[in-house]
Amino acid sequence: MAIDFGSQRVGIAVSDESKKFSFSREHFKNDKNLFRNILEIIRSENIEKIIIGYPLNLKSEKTQQTLETEEFSKKLTNQLISNSLRAEIVFADERFTSKIARYNILSSGLSKKKRENKGMTDSISAQIILQDYIDKVK
Repeated sequence: MAIDFGSQRVGIAVSDESKKFSFSREHFKNDKNLFRNILEIIRSENIEKIIIGYPLNLKSEKTQQTLETEEFSKKLTNQLISNSLRAEIVFADERFTSKIARYNILSSGLSKKKRENKGMTDSISAQIILQDYIDKVK
């Protein structure tokens, strides 16, 4: 599973059972239901590893978003422990994933209204993060 964490929305992607391909899933609002929604996917998909996009700037330095992502990871770890779930959390560089996702959406031929769905960008970004991770591991 991959997570593209954002202060307003969180994109989700999962892999197939053979762990060769990633698929974008829904996105969630970053609200009080976020962890409940994520834990539901972890349970239903039997997730063993969570790849969280790690936002660094072009100089490989941390930003405010990096710090927020690290805090999210700590909270997710606590949620996993308190719900007796075991899943390893790994950070993966997410630089340019949003730009690539937006380009893919623009090239897809979707209607303008569907292309403007920012949640779709977040989910496709998560898919790119996961596929990149899968490709590097294999």
